[in-house]
Amino acid sequence: MRFIEFAELCERLEALSGRLEMITVVSEALPKFSEEELPVVVNFLMGRVFPDWSPLKLGIGPNLLYEAVAYVTGDTKERVIEEINRRGDAGRAVEHLIANKEQTSFFVQELEVFEIYREFERIARSEGKGSQRSKLLAIRRLFGNSRPIEARYLARLLLGELRIGIGEGNMRGAIAKAFGVPSEQVEHAYQARNDLGQVAVLARMGASALSKVQIELFRPVKMMLAQQGTIQEMVKEHGVVAAEYKYDGSRFQFHRSGKEFRIYSRRLEDVTKALPDVVKRLAAATTTDLILDGEVIAVREGRPRPFQFVLQRFRRKHEVSSYVEEIELVPYVFDILFLEGETLIDLPFSERRRRLEQAIPAYVAPQLQSSDPEELEEFYHRALDAGHEGIMLKDLESTYMPGVRGKRWVKIKPEVDTLDLVVIGAEWGEGRRAHLFGSFLLACRSEGKLLPVGKVATGISDEDLADLYALFKDLVVSEAGKEVAFKPEVVFEVGYSEIQKSPNYESGYALRFPRFIRLRADKGVEDADSLETISLRFQQRPSA
Repeated sequence: MRFIEFAELCERLEALSGRLEMITVVSEALPKFSEEELPVVVNFLMGRVFPDWSPLKLGIGPNLLYEAVAYVTGDTKERVIEEINRRGDAGRAVEHLIANKEQTSFFVQELEVFEIYREFERIARSEGKGSQRSKLLAIRRLFGNSRPIEARYLARLLLGELRIGIGEGNMRGAIAKAFGVPSEQVEHAYQARNDLGQVAVLARMGASALSKVQIELFRPVKMMLAQQGTIQEMVKEHGVVAAEYKYDGSRFQFHRSGKEFRIYSRRLEDVTKALPDVVKRLAAATTTDLILDGEVIAVREGRPRPFQFVLQRFRRKHEVSSYVEEIELVPYVFDILFLEGETLIDLPFSERRRRLEQAIPAYVAPQLQSSDPEELEEFYHRALDAGHEGIMLKDLESTYMPGVRGKRWVKIKPEVDTLDLVVIGAEWGEGRRAHLFGSFLLACRSEGKLLPVGKVATGISDEDLADLYALFKDLVVSEAGKEVAFKPEVVFEVGYSEIQKSPNYESGYALRFPRFIRLRADKGVEDADSLETISLRFQQRPSA
């Protein structure tokens, strides 16, 4: 498929606002792609280059894009930045600049969707000395052969924000409609395979192919999530529930096959080399082929240490051995997804727990099963006294739903309500903070788009602001006066007093008294809270 056809499809989708219309348009387009192109197009339409489980990352920042466009158009980098600032949309700005480029030796080669994907693969695999130069040359080649409309969507793909409104939900619906298979089967296959592109290929083969999908070792799946709740509500709805400590650590997924081991972070990144001591503990505790879900915490003298100590280890790439001695990490396992060739996610939690205890008796998280609110409240206070965040309550009949934040798992914490939100922009500070970002614009996810929900400025120390400036300065996409737009990569955990309806933000909501809690370096954009979550919390507020 020519990339111009893909760009025209994106332009058509960008003009639509109705969810059903989008699903129909995509469903009519998908059968036209070859088996090779189909998975690529599915991911591209969601603004992704690689599926979530893939270790490949483009690693293209705004500055590299500016340099490539400046070279191709014969403009200066400053002129490119000026145009992006003026339009507030890098894709539209690049489209305009390409349309008016001065150089003439372009359109040497027709851009094909699959060949662009192959080029992206080469960019992602480029590392070491000279890698930035080779990435720059590759991007120049792509833009050099781009028509203006192609350049719009190429720029957006490189920046990770396509802005056409095709998220996972719409794409699941489109795949089901395109190939005449049940949407439930598409969703289940996606939970197990963690790759909607490959799910589309299977859907084309029919429902029987989807029904055979299993979790695979060393292909991490998204982790099941919990929503906020209360002990009384869980007991009333489910009777006997399982209570476990809620740890202030980082989720992990441990895969074992024979003598091969891998451990993945919440963002599905391979962190095996950063956590050799954790891998050693778990590998010694079982000889079974399996996939475990758990949390790792930092410990000193038997007491848990703050979350930041865990992050130091997860992010460590060099001199790991010295940090192993300095920061002790202890794993706690609370679920099992795969055991000796069998996918377990459709089994009830009580049965998964039984198999977990048999497969790996050590490091299993303590658990209390009870229907007595007072007994559960006592367990909650024991967790707090031990230095943990609170407790998790789980329905014993719950299946494991990768990537889903459902009411069958809830978290009980004493803290203020919090949300995990994507930072999409900022405003420059004033006075002694004039050369730092003073407040940050936050957004929630909504079907392939990021919708603003408020700004946060409180709870950020001067030291935090300096660190955050260092983090964001290379993610600046555009500036307009005091306002700055960022490439969406970073997630903040933010506290708030309540959620209000608001016409001031595209999401339709605003946070009252938002407060910065911490940087969630263990979470990516796809882990941020959704508009649906915010709407639900608004409906559940005490005054509702």
